[in-house]
Amino acid sequence: MNKVTIHIKNMVCHRCILAVKEILEDLQIEAQEVALGQVTLSDELGTEIRNKLAGQLKKIGFELLEEGRSSLISRIKTLIVEQIHYNKEPLKENFSTFLSDKLNHDYSYLSRFFSSVEGVTIEKFIALQKIEKVKELLFYDELTLSEIAFLMNYSSTAYLSTQFKKETGMTPTQFKSMHQPGHRDLDSI
Repeated sequence: MNKVTIHIKNMVCHRCILAVKEILEDLQIEAQEVALGQVTLSDELGTEIRNKLAGQLKKIGFELLEEGRSSLISRIKTLIVEQIHYNKEPLKENFSTFLSDKLNHDYSYLSRFFSSVEGVTIEKFIALQKIEKVKELLFYDELTLSEIAFLMNYSSTAYLSTQFKKETGMTPTQFKSMHQPGHRDLDSI
């Protein structure tokens, strides 16, 4: 048997994984692994079952991607989201090296491709994801700003504050004083 990986757009959190697992169970599709942005199957899906899966996914805001362009964009986003929101350790290399290594493409190609399809640079997408994570960390008020800066791989607290204000229009302290989550769903970024 050949392993087959299918890619799913907008699958960016652990609740998304649970929702996709439920759909797969309902359709009696046996998955070897369900991870952010992708499902590993032991065999290809027939056209009818693939169409049913696509329809069920669409009902809850996901999209079954065809191999190629959309799939690569989804993989770039998934790697960034996983690294920023779910990995406990900060990245020990820069994102360009990380993405190139994981996707087996030159970063300049990935960057041009991502920008042409998404209308935003990879760097901007990373910055937006990092700010959303910072908002979450500020809201839960368990870390100091300097601890957050270190955790999120910012060169300094001042740089984090500058980036935060640039993206949100307020300082981290102002955001913290709102006492509201204020962060966006990951799939809306």
